[in-house]
Amino acid sequence: MSENKDHYNRGGLFAFMFSMVFVFAFFFYLVVINKGVDLAENVVDPNAPAAATGPVFDITTVKEPWVETPEMIAYGQKFFKTNCAMCHGEKGLGDGAAGAALNPKPRNLVEGKWTQGDGIINHFKVVTNGIPGSSMAAFGHFKVADRWAVTHFINSITNNKSKDDPAKVAEFAKTAK
Repeated sequence: MSENKDHYNRGGLFAFMFSMVFVFAFFFYLVVINKGVDLAENVVDPNAPAAATGPVFDITTVKEPWVETPEMIAYGQKFFKTNCAMCHGEKGLGDGAAGAALNPKPRNLVEGKWTQGDGIINHFKVVTNGIPGSSMAAFGHFKVADRWAVTHFINSITNNKSKDDPAKVAEFAKTAK
């Protein structure tokens, strides 16, 4: 006679039923029990000084950014780490991660063997215009005060310090854009 063959698919039916119960229980947990994920973004500026360090240095208030001050050097160091360290390295030794693939290699700023002339005026020109035919890109799109700050930082770490006359630097700075 005819045999009842429903038992052949009982394993699949049990697996289906178990998975449906699990899915509904999981959705119930997500909708009713779980509080969810807090997506409130607490964005922290990595360049902002800590509250305990005192007043915040605002470079936009500096009247003469070409004059080297400890605040300008500190600001230039932060700017350097954000924009230049990828090629020149954290300490300016020309050993940055992105610089490994460049030809010619990035300049060792500490050693200070300058190809475009020494002095803070020439450093500012190189930061602004780059060096044609090399891997040094132009950064003239940055604010003038930011470029002066990074130039002061470079001058603070190099062994080949600037010997520019401050009056000539001030005269150049008034025309620098």
